[in-house]
Amino acid sequence: MKERIKALLEDQLPLVDLESDALYQELDSLGVTTILMTLSDEYGILLDSRDATPKNLRSLDSLVALVERKLAEKK
Repeated sequence: MKERIKALLEDQLPLVDLESDALYQELDSLGVTTILMTLSDEYGILLDSRDATPKNLRSLDSLVALVERKLAEKK
């Protein structure tokens, strides 16, 4: 899942270092919205502004954990 998310986001946000442990700090509001919409569409989950926290967007691993948590809630 991590590699799929990385590939999706690299296409959408080519100037953002997705390997950074300070990912949230590199994002502007459009970047945050792009991540939420891309992952929502790809995994059929609902991500909204409440999910746009520094904890959830800290790193690629935290994004994977967010998607996994939302998928588990969906079941």
